[in-house]
Amino acid sequence: MIIDQSIREYLLPEQFNAAVRAGAAIMKIYKQSDDYDITLKSDHTPITIADRQAHLTIKESLGKTRIPILSEEGRQMLYDERRNWELFWLVDPLDGTVEFIKGNNEFTVNIALMADNVCVCSVVYVPYLQKAYIASQGMGSYLLTDIAPSESACYSYDEICSVRRRLPLSEHEHESYRIAVSRSHQTEETMQYINTARAKRDNVEIIEQGSSYKFCMLAEGKIDYYIRTTNTYEWDTAAAELILVEAGGAVCSLPDHNPLRYNKPDLRNPWFECRRFR
Repeated sequence: MIIDQSIREYLLPEQFNAAVRAGAAIMKIYKQSDDYDITLKSDHTPITIADRQAHLTIKESLGKTRIPILSEEGRQMLYDERRNWELFWLVDPLDGTVEFIKGNNEFTVNIALMADNVCVCSVVYVPYLQKAYIASQGMGSYLLTDIAPSESACYSYDEICSVRRRLPLSEHEHESYRIAVSRSHQTEETMQYINTARAKRDNVEIIEQGSSYKFCMLAEGKIDYYIRTTNTYEWDTAAAELILVEAGGAVCSLPDHNPLRYNKPDLRNPWFECRRFR
């Protein structure tokens, strides 16, 4: 399915504003609530009231587009229901719920526009840092700063484009080889990949970080490599993958080094690695 420029210019503000509004819902709970109403989902991962409120905010914001939404916190959809979707939103309303609960600020809002099961336009919003990342297939990825969470966010396409900076950023060049790992999900296999990298280089630095923000740090040029050997789902990676790829990076599955696939019968991702090219 071809998404022409006029459609992109209509959908990007809807996508961007939905993420910023969801960020406002998350931050309101993060700063003011003493009880996150934490429960466990069927896969034993936690969900909070912030996840639910962010989902409802995005669902309301994107409803006007009449494009179906596949969200981590939405109802479970059978493969037969979604397998023939040509266009849909793939959403993680609050990526990094564990980090949200821990109070370490490392959480994001991920919204990917999928066409024929490929991400063609993405927004990753980091509400605590007030940073937004956007990308469009074949048109680069960009950083926007000082984007404060707002329940009434209403940025136009021109306003978004006027304050964006092309990624990667030259000021983040560094001498060491920086490897990002999940702060809360590390395994022996992760350490094996790290030890292999250390055997090839003298100056390896390990950066612990939660959520899809790791992809964005790669896209900025702050880190060089990210390895993941525990469970993730398609909504964890789709939007952020395009941010990285359009900044000149690459993502592939492990151990077979294939592209990640989306809208599969099973929404879980394989292990994967991400690289930026220095």
